[in-house]
Amino acid sequence: MNEPERAGFSRDIFSVPVIVAALGYFVDIYDLILFGIVRVQSLKAIGVEASEILNKGIFLFNMQMAGMLLGGFLWGIIGDKQGRVKILFGSIFLYSTANIANAYVSSTGGYALWRFIAGVGLAGELGAGVTLVLENLPKGVRGYGTMIVATVGVLGAILANEIAKTFDWRMAYLIGGGLGMALLILRIGVCESGMYKDMASSNVSKGNLLMLFTSKRCFFKYMKTILIGLPIWFSVGILIILSPEFAAAMNVSGKVNAGEALMFCYMGLALGDFGSGFLSQYLHSRRKVVLLFLILSSAAVGGFFMLGGVSSAVFYTFCGFIGFAVGYWAIFITIAAEQFGTNIRATVASTVPNIIRGMVIPITAVFQFAREYIGILKAGAVVGILCIAIAFYAYYHLEETFGKDLDYVEL
Repeated sequence: MNEPERAGFSRDIFSVPVIVAALGYFVDIYDLILFGIVRVQSLKAIGVEASEILNKGIFLFNMQMAGMLLGGFLWGIIGDKQGRVKILFGSIFLYSTANIANAYVSSTGGYALWRFIAGVGLAGELGAGVTLVLENLPKGVRGYGTMIVATVGVLGAILANEIAKTFDWRMAYLIGGGLGMALLILRIGVCESGMYKDMASSNVSKGNLLMLFTSKRCFFKYMKTILIGLPIWFSVGILIILSPEFAAAMNVSGKVNAGEALMFCYMGLALGDFGSGFLSQYLHSRRKVVLLFLILSSAAVGGFFMLGGVSSAVFYTFCGFIGFAVGYWAIFITIAAEQFGTNIRATVASTVPNIIRGMVIPITAVFQFAREYIGILKAGAVVGILCIAIAFYAYYHLEETFGKDLDYVEL
Protein backbone atom coordinates (compact mmCIF):
# COMPACT_ATOMS: atom_id res chain seq x y z
CA MET A 1 0.00 0.00 0.00
CA ASN A 2 1.61 3.29 -1.13
CA GLU A 3 1.40 6.56 0.82
CA PRO A 4 -1.67 8.05 -0.97
CA GLU A 5 -3.53 4.75 -0.57
CA ARG A 6 -2.54 4.51 3.09
CA ALA A 7 -3.70 8.09 3.69
CA GLY A 8 -7.05 7.35 2.02
CA PHE A 9 -7.42 4.15 4.05
CA SER A 10 -6.79 6.07 7.30
CA ARG A 11 -9.27 8.80 6.36
CA ASP A 12 -11.91 6.17 5.67
CA ILE A 13 -11.65 3.96 8.74
CA PHE A 14 -10.98 6.84 11.18
CA SER A 15 -13.64 9.13 9.71
CA VAL A 16 -16.19 11.01 11.82
CA PRO A 17 -18.98 8.39 11.41
CA VAL A 18 -16.64 5.61 12.61
CA ILE A 19 -15.38 7.60 15.62
CA VAL A 20 -18.88 8.75 16.61
CA ALA A 21 -20.31 5.23 16.27
CA ALA A 22 -17.41 3.70 18.24
CA LEU A 23 -17.72 6.17 21.14
CA GLY A 24 -21.50 5.74 21.16
CA TYR A 25 -21.20 1.99 21.39
CA PHE A 26 -18.60 2.41 24.16
CA VAL A 27 -21.13 4.30 26.29
CA ASP A 28 -23.87 1.87 25.22
CA ILE A 29 -21.88 -1.13 26.49
CA TYR A 30 -21.00 0.70 29.71
CA ASP A 31 -24.69 1.07 30.51
CA LEU A 32 -25.70 -2.35 29.20
CA ILE A 33 -23.17 -4.17 31.36
CA LEU A 34 -23.27 -1.94 34.43
CA PHE A 35 -26.39 -3.58 35.85
CA GLY A 36 -24.75 -7.01 35.69
CA ILE A 37 -21.79 -5.63 37.64
CA VAL A 38 -23.76 -3.84 40.37
CA ARG A 39 -26.65 -6.35 40.45
CA VAL A 40 -25.93 -7.81 43.89
CA GLN A 41 -24.80 -4.55 45.51
CA SER A 42 -27.73 -2.50 44.23
CA LEU A 43 -30.40 -5.09 45.04
CA LYS A 44 -29.11 -5.44 48.59
CA ALA A 45 -29.17 -1.65 48.93
CA ILE A 46 -32.86 -1.41 48.01
CA GLY A 47 -33.80 -4.16 50.48
CA VAL A 48 -33.97 -7.36 48.42
CA GLU A 49 -33.43 -10.50 50.51
CA ALA A 50 -30.26 -12.50 49.75
CA SER A 51 -32.32 -15.56 48.75
CA GLU A 52 -34.14 -13.49 46.10
CA ILE A 53 -31.17 -11.73 44.52
CA LEU A 54 -30.75 -14.28 41.71
CA ASN A 55 -34.44 -14.31 40.75
CA LYS A 56 -34.87 -10.53 41.05
CA GLY A 57 -31.64 -9.97 39.15
CA ILE A 58 -32.82 -12.15 36.26
CA PHE A 59 -36.16 -10.33 36.28
CA LEU A 60 -34.52 -6.90 36.04
CA PHE A 61 -32.09 -8.10 33.37
CA ASN A 62 -35.03 -9.46 31.38
CA MET A 63 -36.84 -6.11 31.71
CA GLN A 64 -33.78 -4.40 30.26
CA MET A 65 -33.68 -6.91 27.40
CA ALA A 66 -37.44 -6.55 26.78
CA GLY A 67 -36.88 -2.81 26.42
CA MET A 68 -34.09 -3.46 23.94
CA LEU A 69 -36.30 -5.80 21.94
CA LEU A 70 -39.03 -3.15 21.67
CA GLY A 71 -36.51 -0.38 21.05
CA GLY A 72 -34.81 -2.32 18.26
CA PHE A 73 -37.99 -2.26 16.19
CA LEU A 74 -38.85 1.34 17.16
CA TRP A 75 -35.44 2.86 16.34
CA GLY A 76 -34.95 0.72 13.25
CA ILE A 77 -38.16 1.93 11.66
CA ILE A 78 -37.34 5.53 12.60
CA GLY A 79 -33.87 5.12 11.08
CA ASP A 80 -35.25 4.00 7.72
CA LYS A 81 -38.06 6.55 7.66
CA GLN A 82 -36.36 9.59 9.22
CA GLY A 83 -32.63 8.91 8.92
CA ARG A 84 -29.78 7.22 10.77
CA VAL A 85 -28.65 10.40 12.55
CA LYS A 86 -32.06 10.81 14.22
CA ILE A 87 -31.47 7.50 16.03
CA LEU A 88 -28.01 8.58 17.19
CA PHE A 89 -29.48 11.58 18.98
CA GLY A 90 -32.73 10.08 20.29
CA SER A 91 -31.35 6.81 21.61
CA ILE A 92 -28.42 8.25 23.55
CA PHE A 93 -30.60 10.93 25.15
CA LEU A 94 -33.12 8.32 26.32
CA TYR A 95 -30.67 5.84 27.81
CA SER A 96 -28.56 8.56 29.42
CA THR A 97 -31.67 9.95 31.13
CA ALA A 98 -32.65 6.46 32.29
CA ASN A 99 -29.14 5.85 33.62
CA ILE A 100 -29.36 8.97 35.76
CA ALA A 101 -32.81 7.90 37.02
CA ASN A 102 -31.42 4.45 37.94
CA ALA A 103 -29.19 6.17 40.49
CA TYR A 104 -32.25 7.19 42.51
CA VAL A 105 -34.35 3.99 42.53
CA SER A 106 -35.52 2.65 45.89
CA SER A 107 -37.69 -0.34 44.89
CA THR A 108 -37.58 -3.29 42.53
CA GLY A 109 -40.56 -1.87 40.61
CA GLY A 110 -38.84 1.46 40.01
CA TYR A 111 -35.61 -0.29 39.10
CA ALA A 112 -37.45 -2.47 36.58
CA LEU A 113 -39.16 0.53 34.97
CA TRP A 114 -35.92 2.44 34.41
CA ARG A 115 -34.01 -0.63 33.22
CA PHE A 116 -36.79 -1.14 30.66
CA ILE A 117 -36.59 2.49 29.51
CA ALA A 118 -32.79 2.28 29.40
CA GLY A 119 -33.14 -0.84 27.26
CA VAL A 120 -35.37 0.99 24.78
CA GLY A 121 -32.76 3.72 24.47
CA LEU A 122 -29.79 1.36 24.24
CA ALA A 123 -31.42 -0.54 21.39
CA GLY A 124 -30.82 2.12 18.77
CA GLU A 125 -27.14 2.85 19.27
CA LEU A 126 -25.34 -0.06 17.60
CA GLY A 127 -27.65 -0.58 14.62
CA ALA A 128 -27.63 3.09 13.63
CA GLY A 129 -23.88 3.40 14.10
CA VAL A 130 -23.07 0.30 12.05
CA THR A 131 -25.51 1.29 9.29
CA LEU A 132 -23.99 4.76 9.06
CA VAL A 133 -20.47 3.33 8.94
CA LEU A 134 -21.27 0.73 6.27
CA GLU A 135 -23.04 3.27 4.07
CA ASN A 136 -20.20 5.80 4.32
CA LEU A 137 -17.14 3.58 3.81
CA PRO A 138 -15.89 2.03 0.55
CA LYS A 139 -16.96 -1.63 0.34
CA GLY A 140 -13.36 -2.86 0.45
CA VAL A 141 -12.71 -1.47 3.95
CA ARG A 142 -16.13 -1.31 5.61
CA GLY A 143 -15.33 -4.43 7.65
CA TYR A 144 -12.48 -2.52 9.28
CA GLY A 145 -14.94 0.23 10.22
CA THR A 146 -17.32 -2.09 12.03
CA MET A 147 -14.31 -3.84 13.59
CA ILE A 148 -13.23 -0.54 15.16
CA VAL A 149 -16.77 0.25 16.34
CA ALA A 150 -17.18 -3.13 18.04
CA THR A 151 -13.66 -3.30 19.48
CA VAL A 152 -13.78 0.18 21.01
CA GLY A 153 -17.35 -0.32 22.12
CA VAL A 154 -16.86 -3.45 24.18
CA LEU A 155 -14.11 -1.71 26.15
CA GLY A 156 -16.95 0.19 27.82
CA ALA A 157 -17.50 -2.92 29.96
CA ILE A 158 -13.98 -2.58 31.37
CA LEU A 159 -14.62 1.05 32.29
CA ALA A 160 -17.93 0.08 33.89
CA ASN A 161 -16.17 -2.47 36.10
CA GLU A 162 -13.45 -0.01 37.14
CA ILE A 163 -16.02 2.70 37.92
CA ALA A 164 -18.13 0.24 39.92
CA LYS A 165 -15.08 -0.78 41.96
CA THR A 166 -14.15 2.85 42.66
CA PHE A 167 -17.56 4.40 43.30
CA ASP A 168 -20.90 3.50 44.85
CA TRP A 169 -23.37 1.86 42.42
CA ARG A 170 -25.54 4.98 42.34
CA MET A 171 -22.58 7.14 41.33
CA ALA A 172 -21.65 4.58 38.67
CA TYR A 173 -25.07 5.08 37.06
CA LEU A 174 -24.70 8.88 37.25
CA ILE A 175 -21.30 8.72 35.56
CA GLY A 176 -22.79 6.63 32.75
CA GLY A 177 -25.56 9.16 32.24
CA GLY A 178 -23.03 11.99 32.19
CA LEU A 179 -20.89 10.24 29.58
CA GLY A 180 -23.92 9.85 27.35
CA MET A 181 -24.93 13.50 27.63
CA ALA A 182 -21.36 14.58 26.83
CA LEU A 183 -21.33 12.39 23.72
CA LEU A 184 -24.70 13.81 22.68
CA ILE A 185 -23.04 17.23 22.35
CA LEU A 186 -20.16 15.77 20.31
CA ARG A 187 -22.64 14.35 17.79
CA ILE A 188 -23.80 17.75 16.62
CA GLY A 189 -22.76 18.10 13.00
CA VAL A 190 -22.71 14.39 12.10
CA CYS A 191 -23.87 14.05 8.49
CA GLU A 192 -26.46 11.65 7.15
CA SER A 193 -25.28 8.86 4.82
CA GLY A 194 -25.32 9.61 1.10
CA MET A 195 -27.05 6.32 0.30
CA TYR A 196 -29.89 7.17 2.65
CA LYS A 197 -30.29 10.71 1.27
CA ASP A 198 -30.50 9.36 -2.28
CA MET A 199 -33.07 6.76 -1.23
CA ALA A 200 -35.10 9.15 0.95
CA SER A 201 -36.21 11.23 -2.03
CA SER A 202 -37.63 8.18 -3.83
CA ASN A 203 -41.11 6.69 -3.47
CA VAL A 204 -39.83 3.29 -2.33
CA SER A 205 -41.32 1.86 0.89
CA LYS A 206 -39.04 2.71 3.83
CA GLY A 207 -38.80 0.94 7.20
CA ASN A 208 -41.60 -1.47 6.27
CA LEU A 209 -41.28 -4.15 8.93
CA LEU A 210 -43.83 -6.37 7.20
CA MET A 211 -41.40 -6.74 4.30
CA LEU A 212 -39.29 -9.01 6.53
CA PHE A 213 -42.21 -11.33 7.22
CA THR A 214 -44.32 -11.33 4.04
CA SER A 215 -41.46 -12.34 1.74
CA LYS A 216 -40.26 -15.93 2.27
CA ARG A 217 -36.80 -15.02 0.96
CA CYS A 218 -36.44 -12.05 3.34
CA PHE A 219 -37.89 -13.90 6.31
CA PHE A 220 -35.52 -16.88 6.18
CA LYS A 221 -32.55 -14.62 5.48
CA TYR A 222 -33.55 -12.47 8.47
CA MET A 223 -34.03 -15.44 10.82
CA LYS A 224 -30.74 -17.09 9.87
CA THR A 225 -28.93 -13.82 10.48
CA ILE A 226 -30.47 -13.59 13.97
CA LEU A 227 -29.93 -17.18 15.06
CA ILE A 228 -26.19 -17.34 14.36
CA GLY A 229 -25.80 -14.94 17.30
CA LEU A 230 -27.46 -17.15 19.94
CA PRO A 231 -24.19 -18.42 21.50
CA ILE A 232 -23.03 -14.84 22.10
CA TRP A 233 -25.80 -13.81 24.44
CA PHE A 234 -26.16 -17.23 26.02
CA SER A 235 -22.51 -16.97 27.04
CA VAL A 236 -22.74 -13.39 28.32
CA GLY A 237 -26.30 -13.45 29.68
CA ILE A 238 -26.09 -16.81 31.44
CA LEU A 239 -22.52 -18.01 31.97
CA ILE A 240 -20.87 -14.67 32.72
CA ILE A 241 -23.58 -12.61 34.42
CA LEU A 242 -24.46 -15.58 36.65
CA SER A 243 -20.80 -16.53 37.13
CA PRO A 244 -20.89 -16.20 40.96
CA GLU A 245 -23.62 -18.83 41.14
CA PHE A 246 -21.89 -21.13 38.62
CA ALA A 247 -18.54 -20.75 40.43
CA ALA A 248 -20.16 -21.71 43.75
CA ALA A 249 -21.70 -24.83 42.17
CA MET A 250 -18.30 -25.75 40.69
CA ASN A 251 -16.51 -25.30 44.01
CA VAL A 252 -14.18 -22.70 42.54
CA SER A 253 -11.67 -21.65 45.21
CA GLY A 254 -11.66 -17.94 45.97
CA LYS A 255 -14.41 -15.38 45.55
CA VAL A 256 -15.86 -14.82 42.08
CA ASN A 257 -17.90 -11.71 41.34
CA ALA A 258 -19.80 -10.82 38.19
CA GLY A 259 -17.97 -7.53 37.66
CA GLU A 260 -14.56 -9.17 37.33
CA ALA A 261 -15.98 -11.98 35.19
CA LEU A 262 -17.60 -9.43 32.88
CA MET A 263 -14.38 -7.42 32.65
CA PHE A 264 -12.35 -10.47 31.62
CA CYS A 265 -15.08 -11.58 29.23
CA TYR A 266 -15.22 -8.19 27.53
CA MET A 267 -11.44 -7.96 27.31
CA GLY A 268 -11.60 -11.25 25.41
CA LEU A 269 -14.57 -9.98 23.40
CA ALA A 270 -12.61 -6.88 22.33
CA LEU A 271 -9.77 -9.09 21.09
CA GLY A 272 -12.27 -11.41 19.39
CA ASP A 273 -14.07 -8.55 17.65
CA PHE A 274 -10.76 -7.15 16.42
CA GLY A 275 -9.55 -10.57 15.31
CA SER A 276 -12.78 -11.60 13.58
CA GLY A 277 -13.08 -8.25 11.80
CA PHE A 278 -9.47 -8.30 10.64
CA LEU A 279 -9.68 -11.96 9.59
CA SER A 280 -12.82 -11.36 7.54
CA GLN A 281 -11.00 -8.63 5.60
CA TYR A 282 -7.92 -10.82 5.15
CA LEU A 283 -9.94 -13.85 3.99
CA HIS A 284 -12.45 -11.74 2.03
CA SER A 285 -15.20 -13.74 3.72
CA ARG A 286 -17.70 -13.26 6.53
CA ARG A 287 -18.96 -16.87 6.46
CA LYS A 288 -15.59 -18.53 7.06
CA VAL A 289 -14.99 -16.35 10.11
CA VAL A 290 -18.44 -17.06 11.57
CA LEU A 291 -17.82 -20.81 11.21
CA LEU A 292 -14.43 -20.55 12.93
CA PHE A 293 -15.88 -18.61 15.86
CA LEU A 294 -18.87 -20.93 16.22
CA ILE A 295 -16.39 -23.80 16.62
CA LEU A 296 -14.45 -21.76 19.20
CA SER A 297 -17.72 -20.96 21.02
CA SER A 298 -18.55 -24.67 21.22
CA ALA A 299 -15.15 -25.37 22.77
CA ALA A 300 -15.50 -22.47 25.22
CA VAL A 301 -18.97 -23.45 26.44
CA GLY A 302 -17.93 -27.10 26.79
CA GLY A 303 -14.75 -26.17 28.65
CA PHE A 304 -16.64 -23.89 31.05
CA PHE A 305 -18.44 -26.87 32.61
CA MET A 306 -15.14 -28.64 33.24
CA LEU A 307 -13.79 -25.95 35.59
CA GLY A 308 -14.74 -27.71 38.82
CA GLY A 309 -12.35 -27.00 41.68
CA VAL A 310 -10.14 -24.49 39.83
CA SER A 311 -8.95 -21.24 41.36
CA SER A 312 -10.77 -17.96 40.80
CA ALA A 313 -7.80 -16.78 38.70
CA VAL A 314 -8.21 -19.72 36.30
CA PHE A 315 -11.97 -19.16 36.24
CA TYR A 316 -11.56 -15.49 35.28
CA THR A 317 -9.01 -16.40 32.61
CA PHE A 318 -11.50 -18.81 31.08
CA CYS A 319 -14.12 -16.04 31.11
CA GLY A 320 -11.69 -14.13 28.89
CA PHE A 321 -11.50 -17.11 26.53
CA ILE A 322 -15.31 -17.29 26.39
CA GLY A 323 -15.35 -13.60 25.46
CA PHE A 324 -12.82 -14.15 22.67
CA ALA A 325 -14.72 -17.17 21.35
CA VAL A 326 -17.98 -15.24 21.01
CA GLY A 327 -16.13 -12.23 19.60
CA TYR A 328 -17.80 -12.47 16.22
CA TRP A 329 -20.30 -9.80 17.31
CA ALA A 330 -18.79 -7.27 14.85
CA ILE A 331 -19.13 -9.72 11.95
CA PHE A 332 -22.60 -10.72 13.12
CA ILE A 333 -23.89 -7.12 12.94
CA THR A 334 -22.03 -6.44 9.70
CA ILE A 335 -23.62 -9.47 8.02
CA ALA A 336 -27.07 -8.38 9.20
CA ALA A 337 -26.70 -4.88 7.74
CA GLU A 338 -25.15 -6.13 4.50
CA GLN A 339 -27.96 -8.61 3.84
CA PHE A 340 -30.65 -6.02 3.07
CA GLY A 341 -31.32 -2.91 0.97
CA THR A 342 -31.00 0.73 2.08
CA ASN A 343 -34.74 1.19 2.63
CA ILE A 344 -34.84 -1.45 5.38
CA ARG A 345 -31.17 -1.69 6.43
CA ALA A 346 -31.49 0.33 9.66
CA THR A 347 -34.52 -1.73 10.68
CA VAL A 348 -32.55 -4.94 10.23
CA ALA A 349 -29.33 -3.61 11.81
CA SER A 350 -31.26 -2.37 14.87
CA THR A 351 -33.59 -5.31 15.33
CA VAL A 352 -31.17 -8.21 14.77
CA PRO A 353 -28.80 -7.51 17.70
CA ASN A 354 -31.69 -6.59 19.96
CA ILE A 355 -33.72 -9.69 19.12
CA ILE A 356 -30.64 -11.70 20.06
CA ARG A 357 -30.34 -9.70 23.30
CA GLY A 358 -34.07 -10.21 23.84
CA MET A 359 -33.60 -13.95 23.33
CA VAL A 360 -32.01 -13.88 26.78
CA ILE A 361 -35.59 -13.84 28.12
CA PRO A 362 -36.64 -17.27 26.76
CA ILE A 363 -33.10 -18.59 27.31
CA THR A 364 -33.18 -17.64 30.99
CA ALA A 365 -36.75 -18.96 31.30
CA VAL A 366 -35.69 -22.37 29.98
CA PHE A 367 -32.57 -22.24 32.14
CA GLN A 368 -34.55 -21.45 35.31
CA PHE A 369 -37.09 -24.18 34.55
CA ALA A 370 -34.35 -26.76 33.97
CA ARG A 371 -32.41 -25.60 37.05
CA GLU A 372 -35.31 -26.59 39.28
CA TYR A 373 -35.06 -30.20 38.11
CA ILE A 374 -31.45 -30.91 37.13
CA GLY A 375 -29.44 -28.22 38.90
CA ILE A 376 -27.61 -25.12 37.71
CA LEU A 377 -24.68 -26.87 35.97
CA LYS A 378 -26.66 -29.38 33.92
CA ALA A 379 -29.27 -26.74 33.08
CA GLY A 380 -26.57 -24.40 31.79
CA ALA A 381 -24.98 -27.17 29.72
CA VAL A 382 -28.28 -28.26 28.14
CA VAL A 383 -29.30 -24.70 27.21
CA GLY A 384 -25.81 -24.00 25.86
CA ILE A 385 -25.84 -27.08 23.60
CA LEU A 386 -29.27 -26.09 22.30
CA CYS A 387 -28.17 -22.51 21.46
CA ILE A 388 -25.01 -23.68 19.68
CA ALA A 389 -26.87 -26.34 17.68
CA ILE A 390 -29.39 -23.76 16.46
CA ALA A 391 -26.56 -21.37 15.48
CA PHE A 392 -24.82 -24.04 13.38
CA TYR A 393 -28.11 -24.84 11.67
CA ALA A 394 -28.69 -21.15 10.84
CA TYR A 395 -25.15 -20.80 9.50
CA TYR A 396 -25.63 -23.55 6.91
CA HIS A 397 -27.20 -21.41 4.14
CA LEU A 398 -25.92 -18.01 5.28
CA GLU A 399 -25.19 -15.64 2.39
CA GLU A 400 -21.63 -14.38 1.84
CA THR A 401 -21.74 -10.55 1.93
CA PHE A 402 -18.09 -9.51 1.75
CA GLY A 403 -17.67 -6.88 -0.99
CA LYS A 404 -21.40 -6.74 -1.70
CA ASP A 405 -22.68 -3.48 -3.22
CA LEU A 406 -25.03 -1.91 -0.64
CA ASP A 407 -26.50 0.84 -2.82
CA TYR A 408 -29.82 -0.88 -3.61
CA VAL A 409 -33.34 -1.15 -2.20
CA GLU A 410 -35.64 -4.04 -1.31
CA LEU A 411 -38.84 -4.14 -3.35
